[in-house]
Amino acid sequence: MRNFLILFFVSLAITVSSCRQDFVFEPSTGDLFFSKDTVYLDTVFTNIGSSTYTLKVYNRSNKDIKIPTIQLGKGQNSKYRMTVDGMTGENNRIFHDVELLAKDSMYIFIEVTSDVADANPTDFLYTDQIQFDSGVNFQKVELVTLIQDAYFLYPKRFSDGTTETLNIDGIDEPIYGFFLDENDPVNGNEYNWGNDKPYVVYGYAAIPGGKILTVQPGARVHFHADSGLIVGNGGTFKALGTIENKIVFEGDRLEPDFSDVPGQWETIWLTAGSTNNEIENVIIKNAIVGLNIDSNDGNFMTIKNTQIYNSSLIGLYAKTAKIQGENMVINYAGVASLACTLGGSYEFKQCTFNNNWSSSRQVAVLVDNFYIDANDNEVAFDLEQANFRNCIIFGSNQVELLLNKSTVNPQTNWTTPIFSKCQIKFNNNNNQFTNNPNYAFINDTNEIIKNGDPDFYDVNDNKLMIGNVSAAKGFGDNVGVANDILGILRTQTDGKYDLGAYQHEIFPSN
Repeated sequence: MRNFLILFFVSLAITVSSCRQDFVFEPSTGDLFFSKDTVYLDTVFTNIGSSTYTLKVYNRSNKDIKIPTIQLGKGQNSKYRMTVDGMTGENNRIFHDVELLAKDSMYIFIEVTSDVADANPTDFLYTDQIQFDSGVNFQKVELVTLIQDAYFLYPKRFSDGTTETLNIDGIDEPIYGFFLDENDPVNGNEYNWGNDKPYVVYGYAAIPGGKILTVQPGARVHFHADSGLIVGNGGTFKALGTIENKIVFEGDRLEPDFSDVPGQWETIWLTAGSTNNEIENVIIKNAIVGLNIDSNDGNFMTIKNTQIYNSSLIGLYAKTAKIQGENMVINYAGVASLACTLGGSYEFKQCTFNNNWSSSRQVAVLVDNFYIDANDNEVAFDLEQANFRNCIIFGSNQVELLLNKSTVNPQTNWTTPIFSKCQIKFNNNNNQFTNNPNYAFINDTNEIIKNGDPDFYDVNDNKLMIGNVSAAKGFGDNVGVANDILGILRTQTDGKYDLGAYQHEIFPSN
C-alpha cells in the first residue's frame, strides 16, 4: 500500500508538471486599455504634495505581454511621480519591461508636487503624460492639475535645529506655533490677510497683546492638520467679510473628497482677555472646534452672518464668554453645535443651530455653568443671561437642547435661559424633564414650536434655508435683524417673521 501511494503522487506530479507552460511574454502591440483618458489631480498649493490618484491599465488580449517602457513624458524632470504595480522604477518616473498577464490589469498610482512657476502662466495648469511604449505602439494618458499660489505661514526654524513654539497660559507644554510678523521678508505685513491669494498656516499663528489681525473680505485661509489661530490676551481678531465676498477658514486639503470632512484642523481660539473681536460674513468648516472663545475682557463680541460646519467636536465653544450673535448657522458637530459653558452672557437672534451628526448623544445647543475638576468637585460660574430669540434649535436626536445648572453652589447666579419665539426639537420621552424648572418654557406654545418640521433644503449639504411649508415660517417677532444671512430683506407672514437665519423660500422641488 505504501509503494502504491508513492507511485500515485509521483505520477500526479509528473502529470501536473507536463501540463504547465512557462509564461512567455510577447512585446506589447499598443492595445492597452485605461480606466480613464486623463487623470485630473485636484488643485494643490505650490510645493505641497497632492493626494494619490489611481489609473488602472488593462491587458484584454489572450497573450502575456511585456511593455518596453512606461514613463512620464517629461522624464526625470517631471513634477509627477508614480508607482507601477508597486514598483518604483527609475526615480518613480521611468519603468522598463513591465510585464502584464493575459486578461489581467495593473495599478499606477500618481502624485504631484509642483511650484506655480512650473505651471502654464495663463491658466496655472501643470500637465504631463504617462507614455506607454513608443513608435506605432505608442499610447498615452494625460495628467492635469491646477497649481495654486499662496502665502505660507509657519514657525521659524533656528540655527540650532529647534523650531519656534508658543507658551500659552493653562497649557503645560509649548505649542508648535509662531507670532505673526509685521515685516516678514516674504509675506510682508502678516497682520493684514488679503484676498489676492490664499493663506496656508502650519502650526498655530498667534496674535499677541496690542496687535490686531485684520482679515479682508474674500480672504481664504487654509490650516494644516494640528494647526489653528490663537488670539492672545489684549490681541484682537477682526474678520469682516461681506455677503458677496465671504471669508473662509478651512483645511488645506483641496480635493473634493475632503470638502466636508470634519476635524482636518484644530480651531480659531480667542483666549481670555482678547478684546474687540468681530466676526461677520465668515464660513468656518471642517475643524475640531470651529470657534473656541474664552472669557472676554468684559465687552460683548459680535458674530454676524457666520456659518460653522462639520466640527468633529463643537462648532462654537464659549466658556464664560460674552457673545451677541445674529444670523448664525451651525450644523454638524460631534458633541454640540453651540456650547455656552461655564456661565457667561449670551444673546442670539435669528440663528439656526442644527445638529445631524450620526450619534445618539450630540445636541444642537448646550448651556451650563460649571465643570468637574480633577478632584471631582463642581466649580461653578455665573450665567448672567442666555437669550435665544427667533432661533431654530433642531437636529436628528429626540432632544437637541440641554441645560445643565450647578447643583452644589446655590450662591452661583443662574439666570434661566429664555427662548422667545423659537422652534426646538424636544421630545420629553419618559417625562425625564417634566419636573426640571429649567425647561418650564418648553410647553409654552405661544413662545415655542416644539418639534415640527423646519423644512430645511438639504441638511446633509449644510443648506439650512427653510421652505415654504416650514413650521418656522411666520412665527417670530421683530427682533431688529432686518436682513437674513443672504442679505434678503425679512418680510412678514400674517404680521410675523420667520425663525432662523434665512427668510423662507419656495424650493424648486415644491
